[in-house]
Amino acid sequence: MTDTAKESGSALHKAVLVLDALFESDRPMGLADISATLDLPRQTVHRIVRQLEDLDLIRRDFARDHFSVGARMVTLSLNALHAAYRLAPMRTVLKDLVATIGETCNIGILDRDGVVYIDRVECDWPLRLQFRPGSRVSVHATAIGKLLLAHLPSRTRKRLITAAPLPALTENTITDPDVLEEELKTIRRRGYATNDSENLTGLIALAVPIYDGDGKVVAGLAVHAPDARMSVKKAEEHLPTMRAVAAAMQKHIIELQEKDGDKEFESAEAGSMPAD
Repeated sequence: MTDTAKESGSALHKAVLVLDALFESDRPMGLADISATLDLPRQTVHRIVRQLEDLDLIRRDFARDHFSVGARMVTLSLNALHAAYRLAPMRTVLKDLVATIGETCNIGILDRDGVVYIDRVECDWPLRLQFRPGSRVSVHATAIGKLLLAHLPSRTRKRLITAAPLPALTENTITDPDVLEEELKTIRRRGYATNDSENLTGLIALAVPIYDGDGKVVAGLAVHAPDARMSVKKAEEHLPTMRAVAAAMQKHIIELQEKDGDKEFESAEAGSMPAD
């Protein structure tokens, strides 16, 4: 961002910059960190942070007086993502994938210590497990969860794995942090994750990553099926199709990012916002 944009930025613009910084950081940030990252006066950052905290858009880590994204911001983000995926061409692509594979497919993102489905298309089989978009599932026992864990920064990943016990949801659930870490290494190496009755007995899944324009994994695309209809090995046969669909979704994400970038540039050039 140019110096002109900084000088002309409104209070709202600066608040968005603070939220962006917290979203991009892999750890809670202190006032000094935020001030240095954004090149804004600490007094300005303190005022914005206090207002965002009052709105529950960010939360304070009282142990260190640092800040991270709050519950209300997470909810707003999930609602926005859900709306975007349902209204965008990606929804059509997801429907086509289900028609091709013949099993339920969904898109999920990481939400702290769980996975939230932001879009899901059910298959036509009478025997199926129905989850609505917005449903939350475990991170250590699902294909999307393990996939997204595998692509987190090392420090963040280890903190999530060791912060709380890994409950055994079935006899196949990985409950040992060291074993899970080895599984995540395998996922990073081969580029996809599987779930063989680890979350629910009799349910398998396979997930591939969805990237943004910067090559960062932002979501997972998964197929789910009862093991009576599809084995993990059979699901792996659909990898080329699923990767092609994930690439199509990445293309649309890049288009959205470019549009947002153009709007931000135009706003900065206009410089019509009053300074805070």
